[in-house]
Amino acid sequence: MNLALNLVVTFVFVSVQWRIAAILLRGAARLFSGWARTAARGTVFLFDAVLLAGYSFSFSELVPHLGIPGHIALIMGAGILAYLIASTAVLAVCLALRAIAKQLGADVNPGRRRALNAASNVLMAAPFVVMGYGAMVERLDFRVRELDVPLAGLPLDLDGLRILQISDIHLSAFLHESDLARVIDMALELRPHVAVVTGDLISSRADPLDACIRQLARVKSDAGTFGCMGNHERYAGVERHVMEAGARAGIRFLRGETQSLRFGNSVLNLAGVDYQSLADRGHYLRGAERLVVPGAVNVLLSHNPDVFPVAARQGYNLLLAGHTHGGQVTVEILDQSINPARFFTPYVYGLFRAGRSAAYVTRGIGTIGIPARIGAPPEISVLRLRKA
Repeated sequence: MNLALNLVVTFVFVSVQWRIAAILLRGAARLFSGWARTAARGTVFLFDAVLLAGYSFSFSELVPHLGIPGHIALIMGAGILAYLIASTAVLAVCLALRAIAKQLGADVNPGRRRALNAASNVLMAAPFVVMGYGAMVERLDFRVRELDVPLAGLPLDLDGLRILQISDIHLSAFLHESDLARVIDMALELRPHVAVVTGDLISSRADPLDACIRQLARVKSDAGTFGCMGNHERYAGVERHVMEAGARAGIRFLRGETQSLRFGNSVLNLAGVDYQSLADRGHYLRGAERLVVPGAVNVLLSHNPDVFPVAARQGYNLLLAGHTHGGQVTVEILDQSINPARFFTPYVYGLFRAGRSAAYVTRGIGTIGIPARIGAPPEISVLRLRKA
């Protein structure tokens, strides 16, 4: 599904740029002659070649194999991806307006023509305005979301237990340490019993991983801070460093391991697994059933939320995940959320249930791809366990 969607999106982008290139080449033929026309055509082809190369930088899993420094690839990939999305939207608007103008045909009413031209200008500017808002405003609109999670059979000693979840930080060129410090300052006021970090501390190997861990070490909770690995830790090849640096900072990253936490006479069994790739969906959580402790409330940390049905079958009471960024760019149509993540998983954002088990998927903090959030503001999550 991931590959199929990437192929479809790539086909759309190539088709749009082919159309734009044809328009530019026709314009060059009309405006220039001789060497100037040749230079203009060469510029168009060079621009398209740069777009093609830069688009490959937007695939995080490819960047380590391209020989390009991670932060440079991140910036170039984000810029070109933003251009491709905006240009596709503008071309779609132009084609729609052309169809409307053709329908008007012989209607030469000056007032109607002026209104159509004004509407055209507004619509063509809209993609850039929306993207600018998502990048400059909503991307940094950090929020705290608190919600109750009813669990069947929850012991009285765990009723009201508060779990702080931070995920998908992506500390990088598009999220500075000062931004993360602001998030941690907000978390310090929440007084959780347990704190968890569900992966993707950084976006690429060149990102300030140690700075991220230094900020996370400031989080305070009664039982400590625990975490699991995300896909970007794997892509960057830093899983071992995260585990070791985290341990020195007092953060335990669980890699196929558990930590039993006692509250009164009851036990919260916290288990963690490394990123479970969609490509390996037929073998999700292999061996994770051995981490379930009978008689305890079992909570699984998994970056990928798609494992939820398997986790429920294995006996986990609660899954905490991230990965989707809540869609990152989400549009509400007829009470339905439309976003890219829905092509990959039904578990995009919020609380889900399967029998006696529950899962919470957080929007997380950072961004990947384009440095913007639209309709999916970043969040810190506080989950209160409640007896169902």
